[in-house]
Amino acid sequence: MSHIALLKKVYHHQLFTDQQMERVCLLHQRVRVKKGDFFIQINKFSNHYFILEEGMARAQVIDFQGNDITTQFFIPGNIIIEPYAMFHRAVAIENVIALSDCIAWKMDFNNFQNIFHNIPAMAEWGRLWMSENLTQLKLRSIEMITQDATTRYMRLLETKPEIIQQAPLKHIATYLGITDTSLSRIRAKIS
Repeated sequence: MSHIALLKKVYHHQLFTDQQMERVCLLHQRVRVKKGDFFIQINKFSNHYFILEEGMARAQVIDFQGNDITTQFFIPGNIIIEPYAMFHRAVAIENVIALSDCIAWKMDFNNFQNIFHNIPAMAEWGRLWMSENLTQLKLRSIEMITQDATTRYMRLLETKPEIIQQAPLKHIATYLGITDTSLSRIRAKIS
């Protein structure tokens, strides 16, 4: 898939005209991020977001006990963003680290603000994107409380198999809220 096709897929909304979509696509800059490097770093300002074309990344924090916890995975077609830092113009509260060599398309905050305020379709797309992501976050929070680890693992396997296939088990385990050993038992039980 070409990067234009990727961007059109991500920004898909019926209100965009072809000219507006072209304008949005032209505001992205191609970047390469090497495995282990940061897209976004804790305590640093984030002046952009990314649309991942190739590779995988994860959002990560250190909990109060010093454990490395994965809060989110990003696969091709996902928007890599730390909303608190981006929209509050504050330092990031979580890291986003490349799990493999990545290619992404970067949008600068000022360009985003410009098109958000001048292209009504972009504002409507942004509202829908944000509401969908808020819904997914709420569902994940409820699942962490109401579902057992095996059910959460099976859901991840069904909805994003590439994460199960490519991400290190230790990151999958912390994302699911379990230990590496528990994840190994779950995987052995369902195999």
